[in-house]
Amino acid sequence: MPSAWPIAWEDPRIKSGMRQQLRWRREMLAAGKTPLGWKLAFGGPAALERLQTTAPLVGFLMADAIVPSGSTVSLAGWKKPAAEPELAVYLAKDLPPGAGRKATMEAIRDLGAAIELADVDHPSDDVEGTLARNIYQRHVILGGSDPAHAGGNLSGLNARVFQNASEMANTSGLEALTGELIANVGHVADLLAVFGETLHAGQIIIAGSITPPIWVEPGETIGFHLEPLEPIFVNLAAAP
Repeated sequence: MPSAWPIAWEDPRIKSGMRQQLRWRREMLAAGKTPLGWKLAFGGPAALERLQTTAPLVGFLMADAIVPSGSTVSLAGWKKPAAEPELAVYLAKDLPPGAGRKATMEAIRDLGAAIELADVDHPSDDVEGTLARNIYQRHVILGGSDPAHAGGNLSGLNARVFQNASEMANTSGLEALTGELIANVGHVADLLAVFGETLHAGQIIIAGSITPPIWVEPGETIGFHLEPLEPIFVNLAAAP
């Protein structure tokens, strides 16, 4: 990474975007919404190079974004809908900034599968605007989790991703497009602390798409089987 690029919390684009995003989150909390956790995006080497950033972008999740596996989601009014298969990280402990790798691993209770639904309604090259819009987040489908993968252990996990009847990916390279999982979880704690937030026990992090975004249309089904866990899927429709 070029040394001229500022670390995330010193980047003026990220400073402004995160302040706007977290102000929006606090307004939601004040209105009675329930927090779920956080999301990561644009953490792979190509994305970091393109955006001239040094770590993934961070957004938030609210509990009302969850839809059960097997649900049908309307894309009515969406501009550029996408589905992203991701690892879900479940936290057992609060994680303060600067905790270090060992403490970060100890905070991870288990891992599971997630599909994020996003509406890419703004150019991603505008880092500030993307953050202010909470990185396009609309919904998340969560599967079961497995404590065999406590500490962020990826051993034995394999991802199979389906668009309708077609298998789009079959890979055990779960960090190739997201960056290293443990480092990224620690980054979330460090970044949030700069803006007055804390990574809490009981929260989840969806850790970024393990494939390129899957551009979707009404009538399609997206499936994600994080083997050996149970598969999850979501149906997409034109109207409610």
